[in-house]
Amino acid sequence: MTAASPNPAGAGARLRAAVHASPQQWVLAGLLAVEVGVFSVVGTNFFSADAAYQVTRLSVELGLLALALTLVIVTGGIDLSVGSLLGLCAVLFGTFWRDFGMSPVLAGGAAIGVGGLGGLLNAVFITRQRIPPLIVTLGSFSLFRGLAEGITRGVDNYTNFPASFLALGNGPQIPVFLATAAGAWLLLHRSTVGRALCAIGHTPEGARHAGIPVERRVALVYVLSGLASGLAAVIYAARVGQAKADAGTGYELAAITAVVLGGTSIFGGRGSIVGSLLGLFAIAILQIGLRLASGPAEAAGVLTGVLLLVAISIQGALSRQAVARPATAKPTEEELEMKNSQLAVLCVVILAAAAIVASSNYLLVRSIATGPRAAPSAGGVGPPSRKITLAMMPKSKGNAYFIACQRGAEAAARELGVDLIWDGPTDPDPAKQNEIVDTWATRGVDVICVAAENGKGLSTALRAARKKGIRIVTYDADADPDARDFFVNQATPQGIGYTLMDTAARVMGGEGEFAIITASLTAANMNEWRKHINERLAKYPRIKLLDVRPCDDIQRKAQEETTVLLNKHANLKLIMAICSPAVPGAAEAVKQSGREGVKVIGLGLPNENKAYVHEGITEAVILWNTMNLGYLTVRAGHDLVTGRLRPGAREIAAGRLGTLRIEGDNILLGTPFVFTKDNIDQFDF
Repeated sequence: MTAASPNPAGAGARLRAAVHASPQQWVLAGLLAVEVGVFSVVGTNFFSADAAYQVTRLSVELGLLALALTLVIVTGGIDLSVGSLLGLCAVLFGTFWRDFGMSPVLAGGAAIGVGGLGGLLNAVFITRQRIPPLIVTLGSFSLFRGLAEGITRGVDNYTNFPASFLALGNGPQIPVFLATAAGAWLLLHRSTVGRALCAIGHTPEGARHAGIPVERRVALVYVLSGLASGLAAVIYAARVGQAKADAGTGYELAAITAVVLGGTSIFGGRGSIVGSLLGLFAIAILQIGLRLASGPAEAAGVLTGVLLLVAISIQGALSRQAVARPATAKPTEEELEMKNSQLAVLCVVILAAAAIVASSNYLLVRSIATGPRAAPSAGGVGPPSRKITLAMMPKSKGNAYFIACQRGAEAAARELGVDLIWDGPTDPDPAKQNEIVDTWATRGVDVICVAAENGKGLSTALRAARKKGIRIVTYDADADPDARDFFVNQATPQGIGYTLMDTAARVMGGEGEFAIITASLTAANMNEWRKHINERLAKYPRIKLLDVRPCDDIQRKAQEETTVLLNKHANLKLIMAICSPAVPGAAEAVKQSGREGVKVIGLGLPNENKAYVHEGITEAVILWNTMNLGYLTVRAGHDLVTGRLRPGAREIAAGRLGTLRIEGDNILLGTPFVFTKDNIDQFDF
């Protein structure tokens, strides 16, 4: 009796069945392996336990949503509200803790419960009212975000959480995520409930005829989706150190991308938890790998979009072939192999594009990485044994104020021979700042310089970087003093606040009403300026401050907020804009309103405001030389690493800026300068 010969194809099929992976997911796993290989070569410290830890830690919130959405999409549904529900639960967590006096444990449990109620609300409309999931969750998407903004009035922010709670966001959330993933896998692939969900996705009516309680099973997945959103909200607040109404913005689309990329059919009936995890990590590795390789982070979005379009196209082709094939016909091994190879070619092409982008700086990175980080000598003085790598982050890359800072930083880097990495969020985003700091810490840069959007929230990440021996310099907006070495202060907060208030009083003739447009109510530097504005306001008893409105450092929003103020307050005489995008935004709103009696002053760049100054709308622009701010920050970071700048120093030799004063751990750039119609044309920045 002869032994049966092994069948490699049959063994592969059994392995695919064991982990519920399709050929598409096997190719995606191969893509992950190649991503790791590429970034291990071109990325600094990518192939390390620390990098793997950061990839997992930063993927938890998005991963929880992706797991929940896998179950939803398998039933043929969709949930567009998960990101908004995350934001609402984060805000309610902060409310329960700060305003109701609950412990973080009770507040977290209550927030997760609210998430479950949000999912139940979706389920009721979908199962009882028979409204399509797309319509229901599109409505709750707006509802949940609107509630979050209403609770916070669009401006409130919850920070200063206990250190014991913040520790949850620095590692302990990973076991929670892994346990949730294991539970989702068992539910979908090893239970009768999971088989029922797939049957519902194929044909709800057929599932009803088979005796499956369709409404209850569909309701279950939406409630689980809500609970996952609540859990993700608590972990988000712990990791970022704050809870705002905009938390989770865009997460729903990113989670859906991971799920569909992992092979779950957008038509329902087929899905894989393993595939969703592969899609999640394919996106996360691409994003972090590009940063560790000094590649443009924006390329990750482009490449992820291409991958998603390819995945959807393949799913559509498979569905059409399934419809065209007779019911009794089975796909041949050759057909499966052809689909597999075609997908492999597509993924290799996409990965090649990623490799080209990521390796654009390969020669530069390798040329400077001639050895390990040099520890300072016993006396703390002495140049490092290799070129210094300085990573510098603005609040947002598109802000003209920080573009000017970048020009000064690049000039200093050229003078000192420093390798400058300039990166940051495209819009003010504390969560994204945390992620970038964590990535730079994993890369092992010598010094991190950052303008903190939320100093309290960012301080946890900065402290972790300091523990790894990285020097920290803050500029423009400070973090907690124990989270950095020095703060490069553009001017004293008192000098800025007093100058703004004195200028406003002069323009208003010593009496009248005014309002303030700020970037956010959590920006540490602007809160200090406002404190001194109010302090100086006591000198002018006939002047009244009516309102303070945030614009998120966006000119368009500043214009909208100013329009609201103009419509609301008939006697308003002046708008004081204390972030640079707000000055031209407020001026444009005043110009369009035709209110000639309303004037604008603020902290802004001369070039952005010259036209409004000459038109007489903006009376004065107050600022410092922002290019010099970037220049001085790089100088300070360089001197920290080389040992020329030490704690207790009273002055710093700042190159072309001369010798500047240090007060405590604040390096002072100088005093504010007032730009008016008489002198603004003399400046070009």
